[in-house]
Parts: sequence; structure tokens; C-alpha cells
Amino acid sequence: MERESLKEKRDNGYCRDSSKNGEDILNSNLKEARGNWGSRIEFLLALIGYTVGVGSIWRFPILCARNGGGAFLIPFFIFMATCGYPLYYLEVSLGQFYGNSAGLAFELCPLLKGLGFLMVLISFNILWYYVSIMGWIQYYFVKSFSSELPWATCGNWWNTDNCREQLSVATAAVSSMTVTNQSSISFQINETLGATLNATTKNISPATEFWLHNVLRASSGLEDMGTIQWHLVISNFVGWAIVVASLVKGVHSLGKVVYVTATAPYLLLTVLFIRGLLLDGAIDGIIWYITPDFNKLADPQVWLEAAIQVFYSLGPTYGGVITMASHNKFHQKSIVETIICVASDAFTAFYAGLVVFTCMGFIAKEAGVSVEEAAKASGPGLAFIAYPEAIARMPLPQLWAVLFFLMLITVAFDSTFGMFETVTGTILDIFPHQLMNRKVPVLIGTALVLFLLSIPLAMSGGIYLFQLGDWYISAFALLFGSALEGMIICWIYVGLYCDAFHLQ
Repeated sequence: MERESLKEKRDNGYCRDSSKNGEDILNSNLKEARGNWGSRIEFLLALIGYTVGVGSIWRFPILCARNGGGAFLIPFFIFMATCGYPLYYLEVSLGQFYGNSAGLAFELCPLLKGLGFLMVLISFNILWYYVSIMGWIQYYFVKSFSSELPWATCGNWWNTDNCREQLSVATAAVSSMTVTNQSSISFQINETLGATLNATTKNISPATEFWLHNVLRASSGLEDMGTIQWHLVISNFVGWAIVVASLVKGVHSLGKVVYVTATAPYLLLTVLFIRGLLLDGAIDGIIWYITPDFNKLADPQVWLEAAIQVFYSLGPTYGGVITMASHNKFHQKSIVETIICVASDAFTAFYAGLVVFTCMGFIAKEAGVSVEEAAKASGPGLAFIAYPEAIARMPLPQLWAVLFFLMLITVAFDSTFGMFETVTGTILDIFPHQLMNRKVPVLIGTALVLFLLSIPLAMSGGIYLFQLGDWYISAFALLFGSALEGMIICWIYVGLYCDAFHLQ
């Protein structure tokens, strides 16, 4: 039996006719209330800031380390060009054409319009646990102003008798940890957590103990949630206050904030890279990072992890791209911004690897182990154990610690802005007449709900909830949503979609 034609599907109500101008979807008053970007550069910086997340800083370099070094770049760039870019441009053009946030963007196909709400739920879920990362980073940032970095020495109230000041985390990890091959950021963090809590070794570095016993104050497992850690609660609250303040005027205020938050990470990464090049062993780390092991390309796991990293890095199906593009002017040509953004994401991941592996080479030299051993041992806690330990061994450690965690703060907040705007923008678009002029209460109310829901994550067992939220909810929903999105546009709606953009 012949497949039902696109016209018949449209006429039967599966998809809506979009032959008329998309600007008619919202009346002019509501569109004005939603706001537009002040300039194309603001839109570009917001996209780059949203796309380049903390995963590019600590996750991509370690994936390279365990998947053939420079050889990993081959499948990564292939998937970035063939999967990441088309899906990214699809979302940019879709959001710009319909002028709605992600939750309502797929009303073009009423049969599958629930995909938009799936995107909102994914962003909401990620915001629920992502605030934990923001809290950890802010806590380290504040501690970086101490006269002596607290993760550099033993003898503090959180240290145990197993703490050894002269012990490198790489040496301890190589002798006591088994590094598994999981992909998720949360798994990487918890490899260090579980391995250290259950390790039989009597030698633990002060950086590891600071992470486990001061920052997390971790319990033995999910069944033991322990008590609320108020230092993390306060950090989370401050984080949400900054997010609300940055978005209080919607894209008008966000467009100004991103001039700083989207550009600062590159400046700080460059400063850290120059400093890292001066460390003993830095060149060894870089050489190991960029030297390809082509035998790894025969392993399907390498290609799988490259594909997953592309989706995690670009963030399709999170809804943020559609939401930010919905604030563009209708006739704006956004293909150039899309190409720049995708290329920036790929470049940032590679550049962050150079910065990280200058320190990996230094740590390996100090510990007397190979760069490969140092990278694998440090991978699970790269941002919160290995890099802080390397900083503690540098001259003027407080300065480099402040710069490093300030860079992570700007990266983390940029990603949060996009996801938070996805959630609040959908609420405003669903009830435009009732809430569009009450944007500030909506922002505060949504942030307050997310803050209260995140309190269990600030408990001693919160790290285990973080793992569940990141891997068992978001990861699978991300892949499912991307496949469904491609099916809607490229299979069901392709004719009308192309007509609407004059691509045929």
C-alpha cells in the first residue's frame, strides 16, 4: 500500500499547514512582549555560551585519553558534521520560524507535539541536578581565596589518617582504582567517589579528601542520604539568584550578560594554557594528547562515545537552541551563526584538552608515572581533584585557582541560562495573556521550585541522586528525543518544512 502523501497527512490533521507566514502565529503585541535579541552577535554569543558547557572542559579530554588520543578526533568531527550540525540548524530554523519556545514549537505536528514538552522536561531535569555542579564550582571558587589552599595540605578537620601531602592523586589512583569505561559525566565523578570510599589503600591525596570529605561529605551509598550540607545549599541558592538576576529582563538582559560569560572562558583558558606550557612535563602531556592511536578506530565503543559526546556537547533536544532562536527576527539568515557555533563547540573541546593535558603531563612528571596512567586515574575527578592538585603545586596557587574556577563558573552559568529560559519561556508561551507581563514572578517561582527540589542533592548521599538523574533519565531521553525530532521533520513534515523556508 502506498505511503500516505504529505498533503493527505496535512489535510487529515497530522501536520499543520505552514504555508502562511510564521509571524502570524503570535500577534504583534505578544511577540513584542517576548522580545528579540538586540543584535545578531548577542544571539551568536548566547548560542555559544549555551552550547559550550563544563563537559567540554573535563569530559572531552578524558574521552580522548581513553579512546586513542588524536584518533578520537576523527569520529568526533565526523559526527559533529554529519549529525550535530544538521540537527542544530534544524532547531535554529524551527525556533526562528515559529517564534515559540521549545514546548510549543512542535505544534506543527499535533500528533507528536509532546516532543516539545519532552524537551522542557529534559531541561527541567538537568536543571534539577546541574545546580549541584554550579554549587561545587562556587564552593571551590570561594575557597580559592584562602591564604593556603585547603586541598593542598593534610591536618584539617576533614582529613583522615590516610592523608599524605606528598602523594599525587595519580599515584594513589593508579595503585588503588579500577577505571571503568562509562560515558556519563556522573559516572566519571562517581568512579572516583566509589573507588576512594571503598579503597583498601592507606594513602590518599589531600585533594581527594577535600573533595570527598569537605565538599561532598559523601555517605556510603544511596541508602544512606545523611544530613543536609548547608554549605552546598547556600552555594545552590546563590547560583539561582545569579541566574534569575541575569534573566530578569529576558533576552534583553541575557544579551548583555553573554558578552562577558561567553567570551571570558576563552580568555581564561588561554591564560591557563600559557601558564600550563611553563610546567615541567607539559609538552609530554600535549604530545600524548594529540598523538593518534589509529588501532582504536576499529573499536565500536570509540565511535559510540564520540557520537554521545557530540549530542551531549551541542545539546539538541534540550530545547535551549529552539527557545533562543525563537527570539530572532523572522527573516534573519541564521546559517552563519549555526556554523560558527558548531565549529566553536568543536574547537573549544579540543582547546580545553590542550589546557588539561599540560597539567596531566605535569602531574605525571611529579608522580613518576606515564601520562596515560595519570589521565586515566585523574579522569573521574578531573575538575575537582586532579586540576586543583596541579594548581596547588604552582607558584601563586590562589591566582590560578581563582582563574580556573571562574572559568568554570562562566561556562556553567551560560548553559544554565539556556535551559532555564526553555522552561520559563514555555510557561510564558502557554499562558501569554496571563503571564507575559509577570515574567519576574515566573522566573523567581520557577527558580524557587528547582532550588527546593535540589535540596536532597545537597545531602551526603546527593551525589548518587546526581548520577541517577544524569544517566538514567537525561541520557536516554536525549537520544530518544533526537531520533523523534529527526523523524518528525525529515519524514512527516519535510515537504511543508522546505516550502516554508523556500528550500525547494
